[in-house]
Amino acid sequence: MAGERRAEVGEEIVSEALAAARAAQAPVDDIVGMEQYNSLPRRILVTYLPLAVFVFVLLFPFYWMAITAVKPNHQLTNYTDYSPFWVVGPTLEHIRYLFLETSYPGWLWNTILVSVASTVLALAASVFAAYAIERVRFTGARVTGLLIFLAYLVPPSILFIPLAFIVFQVGIFDSRLALILTYPTFLIPFCTWLLMGYFRSIPFELEESALVDGASRWQILTKVILPLAIPGLISAGIFAFTLSWNEFIYALTFISSSENKTVPVGVLTELVRGDIYEWGALMSGALIGSLPVVILYSFFVDYYVSSMTGAVKE
Repeated sequence: MAGERRAEVGEEIVSEALAAARAAQAPVDDIVGMEQYNSLPRRILVTYLPLAVFVFVLLFPFYWMAITAVKPNHQLTNYTDYSPFWVVGPTLEHIRYLFLETSYPGWLWNTILVSVASTVLALAASVFAAYAIERVRFTGARVTGLLIFLAYLVPPSILFIPLAFIVFQVGIFDSRLALILTYPTFLIPFCTWLLMGYFRSIPFELEESALVDGASRWQILTKVILPLAIPGLISAGIFAFTLSWNEFIYALTFISSSENKTVPVGVLTELVRGDIYEWGALMSGALIGSLPVVILYSFFVDYYVSSMTGAVKE
């Protein structure tokens, strides 16, 4: 009997060892089975080809603007002798005309001034609104946040009519101040909604510890919350600056004189005369006008990505 018992125990040990070996081998087998998905043809089809299509669609408009901006006038419509996708004998005449014979430098300065001022106003108001909604926790905070987000969804084509009446009544029509004060109407809801999500990711324990130490709400906001929310502030500022820079309806409605126009409105209204399109100057203005936003994104892309992921050090 003792011998049979030892044989049974031996069989159990062997079976357990075989099961453990199979379990250890399973991940290896899975890795071997996944090799077909890591093959070069599949990577090309699944990764590289879609990425190439995306990059082409994204960058081709900038390429077209760049070659048109330096293409001589006789090549713009002569597709028989010249390729539309390349330029022979590039010229800077369109850029010279844009800066020396039009009001483009003034439009560029107006756009920078209006975008920066409206972004600062929007961020200042959004910080207080987002902090009150997410950290103070007053009655109806969630409903207020929802209403702010719904206000962002209202199209500017509806808002500019009552805003135009207010602008005329206040007496700021055809001035940069009209744009600086009206742009926050669509910037504040968006920035508030963005900062609400970022403030929500900051641990409440930090704020509670500061309250126990005797800090005021203002000290908590300026010394605890805002330093941790720098990526969110930069992200909201980038979005606000971009929306202000590209805004068209308000700038077209509230500005009439050429010297006060912004780049989107000035390029369209001053460089298109009847049925004559100055394509070289148009593309030069569009290309140069897009560079500040591209530079802004390139410098703060790390903060932007950090804000999108809600990364906060606890």
